[in-house]
Amino acid sequence: MNKKQNLEIYMICKDHSVSGEEFQLLYNVDYDMLITSPKPNDDVLGKYYESKDYISHTDAKRSLFEKLYHVVKSYSLRKKVKLISRLNNGPGELLDIGAGTGDFLVEAKKWGWNIFGTEPNSQAKKLAEQKEIGLASETSNYQNQKFDVITMWHVLEHVPNLQNQIIELRRLLKPNGHLIIAVPNFKSYDAKYYNSFWAAYDVPRHLWHFSKKSIQKLFSEKDIKLEKTLPMKFDSFYVSLLSEKYKNGKMNFLKAFWVGLRSNLKAKHSKEFSSHIYVLKKQ
Repeated sequence: MNKKQNLEIYMICKDHSVSGEEFQLLYNVDYDMLITSPKPNDDVLGKYYESKDYISHTDAKRSLFEKLYHVVKSYSLRKKVKLISRLNNGPGELLDIGAGTGDFLVEAKKWGWNIFGTEPNSQAKKLAEQKEIGLASETSNYQNQKFDVITMWHVLEHVPNLQNQIIELRRLLKPNGHLIIAVPNFKSYDAKYYNSFWAAYDVPRHLWHFSKKSIQKLFSEKDIKLEKTLPMKFDSFYVSLLSEKYKNGKMNFLKAFWVGLRSNLKAKHSKEFSSHIYVLKKQ
């Protein structure tokens, strides 16, 4: 992105899960994306992740919601590994950035992939180690290594410096290597329905909020081409459940299912699903 950005206030959002603080979402007209403001300094950003309910950093199955999450997660993991294996014509060198508790890498290893991963959260890393998955803290650990496939499953929205991250991804990819980015889509029906209560805004942990145009433009500037966009249909139900909790104080499963279903049905025509998987290739 250019240093001179054309920004306007899109909405005010509250951190519903940790601090209760309010943040602005600024609309970048040139890139068709939202930016969380103010962005917490790196030295305090970690405190916004300090919650036992931050589900990607735990393997907890305490509630019906968490149990359902892990059932869907198991199915999705197989689909994700099938996707990367098809793109690469079989297993190869895989780097998963923001690997959480390591479950995607566990599944990829079963399929024959040579696996590597990064995760900054110490609690998540310990859980990954129990599954015999060793994770680096950051990608700078891989100075002399290139990868066939790099994945970021709902991670790009968290990175403090977006431009530097994209440059680093290009450095790490082999020629013609594939990059898989999964992020929420603020143009979906469920985002519009829940407005400032939409759980996938998740301020200030989510610093960037992408559209299809923004992904295509950001990466093409670094000679990484968007090849295809795929839907993540389960996300509309998961996000709607959390959004119901933020909006009404409880998880209304029936209401959330209905909103999630409507979002997917409308996306058949609009092509704006709750979350997208972007398949990109280094040029």
